[in-house]
Amino acid sequence: MDLKRASYLFEGIKGQMLPENLIDTIRSFIAAENLYSSAVREIATKLENLNSEFNSTHERNPIHLIQTRVKTPASIVEKLKRRGFELSVDSARQNLTDIAGVRVICSYINDIYMISGFLLSQADIQLMRTTDYIKNPKPNGYRSLHHIVKVPVYLSDRMELVNVEIQIRTIAMDFWASLEHELAYKLEREKSEEAFAELKACASEIAEIDLRMQKLYNITADQQVSTEGNLQK
Repeated sequence: MDLKRASYLFEGIKGQMLPENLIDTIRSFIAAENLYSSAVREIATKLENLNSEFNSTHERNPIHLIQTRVKTPASIVEKLKRRGFELSVDSARQNLTDIAGVRVICSYINDIYMISGFLLSQADIQLMRTTDYIKNPKPNGYRSLHHIVKVPVYLSDRMELVNVEIQIRTIAMDFWASLEHELAYKLEREKSEEAFAELKACASEIAEIDLRMQKLYNITADQQVSTEGNLQK
């Protein structure tokens, strides 16, 4: 629902069925949703451009998939309540850094850091925080590179810097994370230490496969460079 539609829906019952402050809050959340949606589009476009350029210069795509999401107002309110913050858009913007999210799935581990470097080198991207769960995995085995950045969003009357959380991981890391997310709630209810230990062991095995695939890619890349060098002689 956009701001124009919200105005149409609530104008006729303003001050009758809904309190004034609730109408204003709904409208402010809709406006914020548009702002964060614009921010993830900005990041996604930058990543798509990098991927396209790399394909034209190196004949391959380091990015396998780009996923974006913006938390729903209900999800934002629930997180604010859980953390004990005021329930307002201003509070959400000040206290939550993951309202807008972009997930980047790469083929190889080295691609993660390469894409990260390219993106963060852009002049209009402000890095706020980095957490490297690849070099320092979470206790449950989760691996991914996380950045919190600010990206400019240009509106009709102003420019705003908006927080976006960027997660960059390999296909293998994403495979594990997706299944762990699906299983975590059921395992939590069962309090199964053995199952949690098995999940962590799977994460370690998948990380080992990631390293082996990186080594295989490095071998093929070295062979290609050697072949091209011989052809030029």
